[in-house]
Amino acid sequence: MAPAEIIALRDQLKDWLLQAALPLWAEVGVDDHGGFYEKIGMDGAPVEAPRRARVTARQVYVFDQAARLGWTGPSARRAEQALHRLMDPHGFLRSDGLVRILIAADGTVLDDTPALYEQAFALLALAVAGREAPALKLLDSLTARQGKAGGGFYLDDTRHPPLDANPHMHLFEASLAWLEAGGGPAWRGLASSLGDIALTHLIDPASGALAEFRDDDWRPAAGSPLDCGHQFEWGWLLLKFARLLGRADAVAPALRLIAIGETHGVDPARNVVFNLMQPDLTPLDLEARLWPQTERLHAHAVAAAMTGEAAHWQGAAAGARGLMAYLDTPVLGLWRDRRLADGAFVEEPAPASSLYHIVSAILALDDAVG
Repeated sequence: MAPAEIIALRDQLKDWLLQAALPLWAEVGVDDHGGFYEKIGMDGAPVEAPRRARVTARQVYVFDQAARLGWTGPSARRAEQALHRLMDPHGFLRSDGLVRILIAADGTVLDDTPALYEQAFALLALAVAGREAPALKLLDSLTARQGKAGGGFYLDDTRHPPLDANPHMHLFEASLAWLEAGGGPAWRGLASSLGDIALTHLIDPASGALAEFRDDDWRPAAGSPLDCGHQFEWGWLLLKFARLLGRADAVAPALRLIAIGETHGVDPARNVVFNLMQPDLTPLDLEARLWPQTERLHAHAVAAAMTGEAAHWQGAAAGARGLMAYLDTPVLGLWRDRRLADGAFVEEPAPASSLYHIVSAILALDDAVG
């Protein structure tokens, strides 16, 4: 049973999300072209900037999952609107079924590159929306253009290294979302391949940590940093992989990643996950963005639900408290994105891209609490 403290923190986070954040981003965050703004300023006004496919795809996820959390606003309408924008052939969608990086508000193409990161989030959006035909077309095209012999993908269709763990992580997330959505065998194959890459090539067998950049043979690039938030994120994804595919061999490495994040990637004075570690697990970048706080919460919530261990409930509570410090803004429903080493927050607009992380973490906590 979840401790009373974590239930109270869950309730506070859900209340903020359902009563403030989702209503604000569903109205102020939507532009006149049917798209979604990238940022809202601390004065509550949207900030004009080019539109990224990753943000539009994330908003499909946000508004689809909002209904699961009990939001009574226009979740279905906003999710469908974001999906239509993402799959518009006069905007993000290329003729080969892949999505391009960047368009202007009116749909003018600004960057046609089929970046791996964008494809991962397009697949996640299509999973929660249940649109398997375009997802399979995208996956087939991605494999043909950017697939690597033996598994994995290049960052774009130039097919040049380095290999990057981050977009592979989000492809892994999308493949698991497709398994949860009842997708066909292609998704089990993708999830198995990416899980094996993580366990075999990405996780250092000596330290148990996961570095970001690799050469063409999956060897770590010299001096490749460790992203503290990604230790937690890969941790909960591998726990989900273990549950969905019966891969018990993934549990211990996943829990070790979470322990590394908590032990070496958290500044206890600020109660924050900082940005980067050196390969020897010493601090590299002590600035702390918002999204790693959500991944700490998410990972401990999933681990607590799986193991029942008090340490993970305590980690989830610490993660929730750390996250809530970022939500104290002049306009309720926004967030701070960057916290400096001295504890001060940077004064800047709230990025829409963070809402996906926040919703995902609150969902995980809500599921864990029951």
